[in-house]
Amino acid sequence: GWSFGAQGETVGEVCFNTGMTGYQEILTDPSYCGQIVTMTYPHIGNYGVNPEDIESSRIQVEGFVVREETVVPSNHRATLSVGDYLREAGIVGIQGVDTRALTRHIRTEGAMNGIISTVDRDESSLLGKVKAAPSMTGLDLCNRVTCDRMYQWEETASKRVKKDFKVATVDFGMKWNIARLLTAYGCEVSIFPATAAASDLLNSHPDGIFLSNGPGDPSAVTYGVEMVKGLLGKKPLFGICLGHQLLGLALGGKTYKLKFGHHGTNHPVKNLRSGRVEITCQNHGFAVDPDSLPASVDITHWNLNDDTVEGLWCDRFPAFSVQYHPEAGPGPHDSRYLFEQFINLMKNATT
Repeated sequence: GWSFGAQGETVGEVCFNTGMTGYQEILTDPSYCGQIVTMTYPHIGNYGVNPEDIESSRIQVEGFVVREETVVPSNHRATLSVGDYLREAGIVGIQGVDTRALTRHIRTEGAMNGIISTVDRDESSLLGKVKAAPSMTGLDLCNRVTCDRMYQWEETASKRVKKDFKVATVDFGMKWNIARLLTAYGCEVSIFPATAAASDLLNSHPDGIFLSNGPGDPSAVTYGVEMVKGLLGKKPLFGICLGHQLLGLALGGKTYKLKFGHHGTNHPVKNLRSGRVEITCQNHGFAVDPDSLPASVDITHWNLNDDTVEGLWCDRFPAFSVQYHPEAGPGPHDSRYLFEQFINLMKNATT
């Protein structure tokens, strides 16, 4: 392959994403911190990038691998090409790679670290660097992507929506579309750092608490688990992705590393309560062990590709979670009802 991003060198866990679109949201998703993302779709950049479709304040991936970049995008909203976007952000990218062969390799051998470099051409040197890089297992990356202090989410278009509920959101690496949707559903959103104590959230007197997505190994985020333990039974809880895993750990369960993770916008998940199959957006490399969960926790959603846990409901406390991304961005909207479920849980708690 050859460079199409910034000059430099980067190391990270290589994962593949099966989405045909949504590359800008993928690049800016904090859950990808520490990872080099490979896109399986061959042409990336067809519609360029723009300031409206970002999911955080910056590009979060360590590196980007594509088969072919579209140098001149065709979309009236585009302000940059993908290559220019990477160069401006100082992110290394490589194109000309057989990304489907790379995907098959990761699928067969499992997730592994990789390196991209424009400054070192020595194979043994590169191999030494990648072998010295830390494994994703046991790695806490939340401190690299969380906010520094609590702040209120502000969005001009949402000021027309009547705010009926106050939601304290824990930013473990939150995508902005979560805050946008909570606001659209009539919530006033306060965003707290991942290291906040349970008392910090409760002292803001929220109607409910949202546990966001984020990167790394959930079992390494011990402070997050302790926070969730301190919140159980105090306020309604809704967790997604890393927030789902932390809820599972706080309830007494365990998590484990998946062979190559779930990354894409086309993953089928069965709602075990309704029997309905949802097409979901996913981005995670760990899962909750179903055999480790106590009897008071129900499994509500199941992954139809590999039979992994995709949703939990706690019988003892007003708390539930899903492994996937109901806020999408990018992806289908099959799971937006979960935000309504959270609203109803808060309504029932206040009546």
